[in-house]
Amino acid sequence: MIDKELLSNTVAEMIEGTDIFVVDIKVSPANDIVVEIDSPDSIDVDTCAAITRRIEEVFDRDTEDYSLEVGSAGLTAPFKVRGQYLKNIGNDVEVLTTDGRKLKGTLTAVADDGHFTVAVPTKVKPEGAKRPQIVDVEHVLDPAECRSVRYNLEF
Repeated sequence: MIDKELLSNTVAEMIEGTDIFVVDIKVSPANDIVVEIDSPDSIDVDTCAAITRRIEEVFDRDTEDYSLEVGSAGLTAPFKVRGQYLKNIGNDVEVLTTDGRKLKGTLTAVADDGHFTVAVPTKVKPEGAKRPQIVDVEHVLDPAECRSVRYNLEF
């Protein structure tokens, strides 16, 4: 079986000194390798190809056969690491909490401890007003209390 630690070190070596970060590395018992990377800007095909070539240099297919997929984290895939939260500050996100609430709003902040803030447009009737107004209500959430947090792509 492929050594996941060596694989992680190989990928870390390739992205060292760049703004690219690892989202996830999976190695199945059948040696199916999936490496997901991301960046605050974007990931191009050349970057994925370079990482693929480096992995193939380190892990000889003649010694142990494997399938390899290196790519960027999907646009609508749930966030897994802090870098994805930081990348999406100012963007609309959809949060599904463990207690079943669904929040749609703008990701406004990410704290060092991992907590993040989402400003959710909510109808509120101010005191003395005749009609409710839509106001952004901030919700501070811990990723542990969320089933999924993802970029909210709407057309």
